[in-house]
Amino acid sequence: MGSINNKARPFGGQHHHQQPLCTRTHQIGALLLVAATFFFTSLFDRSFRPCASHFSTVDLIPTSRSSVHVSDGRDLLWPHRGYGPHLDLKIYVYDDREIDGLKALMRGRDGTIDSSTCLKGQWGTQVKIHRLLLKSRFRTQKKGEADLFFVPAYTKCVRMMGGLNDKEINQTYVKVLSQMPYFRRSGGRDHIFVFPSGAGAHLFRSWVTYINRSIILTPEGDRTDKKDTSAFNTWKDIIIPGNVEDGMTTNGATLVHPLPLSKRKFLANYLGRAQGKVGRLKLIELSKQFPDKECVPVILSDQVELPFQNVVDYTQISIKWPSTRIGPELLQYLESIPDENIEGMISRGRQVRCLWAYASESASCSAMHAILWELQRKVRLFHQSTETFWLHNGSVVNRNLVQFSDWRPPMPLP
Repeated sequence: MGSINNKARPFGGQHHHQQPLCTRTHQIGALLLVAATFFFTSLFDRSFRPCASHFSTVDLIPTSRSSVHVSDGRDLLWPHRGYGPHLDLKIYVYDDREIDGLKALMRGRDGTIDSSTCLKGQWGTQVKIHRLLLKSRFRTQKKGEADLFFVPAYTKCVRMMGGLNDKEINQTYVKVLSQMPYFRRSGGRDHIFVFPSGAGAHLFRSWVTYINRSIILTPEGDRTDKKDTSAFNTWKDIIIPGNVEDGMTTNGATLVHPLPLSKRKFLANYLGRAQGKVGRLKLIELSKQFPDKECVPVILSDQVELPFQNVVDYTQISIKWPSTRIGPELLQYLESIPDENIEGMISRGRQVRCLWAYASESASCSAMHAILWELQRKVRLFHQSTETFWLHNGSVVNRNLVQFSDWRPPMPLP
């Protein structure tokens, strides 16, 4: 039987005289290697650390949290993990004068639709995001240094106002995209589109052919107006807050003085299409009649996608209930929740509600700040598509070996 104190044996059937596996010289050499590795690692870390002197204090404050945090001073603190220590991206915004057809997507075939008209209603985010990016410090006028490209279009509004029909919208989008060399270079992966309604990108009928790789900003990822194919992809697209009238998002600590829960008498609800426009208008009427109310959202949409789910823990500020169990059981459950729990959820919701308001970059917390952080996660160093190739000297060429700088529209789309 083998002894408990078995000693290590050399491999093979014969015994040979062996040198020690680790001499003192080896040990000293290993220590020197560890020390050198630590020294050079620290040196390179200092050498390549990005300079952040031109960023605001808010951008420079990293946090180890996994969720977004708003400080007592209303500063937006984004989690360091997956995002980086500060916002550092450059976005090029296409001008309607440089791309033939872009003006039609913004003002209709006759150019008569006023963009201010498109600020109202569900589609207002198309205009707001465009205007905010035009004034953004992250905007660049040089396409060659841009990380991302924003394609402005007020398609939903233009369609609703009779400025373009579905066929015209489709033809115009294809025409616009064929004039963008950078879109062809990346296959659209670094281009941003906003579709602010339940129809999503289906407003552009050929979206699945041309912009299925692009970044789509939309408030509704759970439904696409009875289409069989969803236009929302959770891995590349971003759910944004829906449009809220500017007059309802006035900043200030004294804006809301909520009544104690014991004095509240109403349970407001909106069941979307089940109630139609009448239910929506009634809910808006209630919100104007009782502006001092702060509530806990109860979500009754099983497939819902929510804004900024990467960093907002919705279990702390809302309730999601199965739509298959709507009835007296739901009301009994809501009545059973202790007031202190409800007050806690309202308090936590109050801390992040600024993420639902579209405001300028001068505001320390806004929906636009959150969108920029999410866009930063989409930035790629390298761009290519099925129609993009490169040579030994790093030059990018097309299938005919024409250099990227010489690509001229109209170009075949990837």
